[in-house]
Amino acid sequence: MYLTKTPWWLRALYPSLVWRMPEKEKKIYLSFDDGPHPVATAFVLDQLAAYGAKASFFCIGKNVVAEPAIYQRILAEGHSVGNHTYEHLNGWKTADENYIADTMHAARYIQSNLFRPPYGRIKRSQIKHLQQKGMRVIMWDVLSADFDTSLTAQASLSYVLYHTKPGSIVLFHDSEKAWERMSVALPAVLKHFTSEGYVFDRL
Repeated sequence: MYLTKTPWWLRALYPSLVWRMPEKEKKIYLSFDDGPHPVATAFVLDQLAAYGAKASFFCIGKNVVAEPAIYQRILAEGHSVGNHTYEHLNGWKTADENYIADTMHAARYIQSNLFRPPYGRIKRSQIKHLQQKGMRVIMWDVLSADFDTSLTAQASLSYVLYHTKPGSIVLFHDSEKAWERMSVALPAVLKHFTSEGYVFDRL
């Protein structure tokens, strides 16, 4: 069960988390979870470059260790990075001590104060610990659902086109699992919103 548009009441329950950006300008904040991946992340970077777009990549620590060249390319091309834990942990199922330790392990390889919890699942106590360490917990308000293997690429694209507004933080995945949907939806999203006068910025 997941929501493609984050409801107001969920944002209200966790007001200290970043769910979206100000609506003053026609800006969209694309974000990509679970990389770096040698194929998917390279494709995303090529697509962003074609439109002069910037984005944010929430990286899994062990994937940064496995793919250092791709990680360095993200940084070199002016995108922002964030911590997505080292082992892609589910905060609801992980003791606070282990969750924070795993996140700090990832922080050895990902120099950023941005953090996104895998699956969007994090306890209030874990939020408190991370914020005390100076981390900004970044969520999203539009979910592409590109991870859902039962969906078509067109359905994923439709979710993003329908829900995205100025200031939206949109979540895609630069992963093998999401590839069939993301690789179709992302170029279409970039083309559509660029034609509408939007700018894609990093967090």
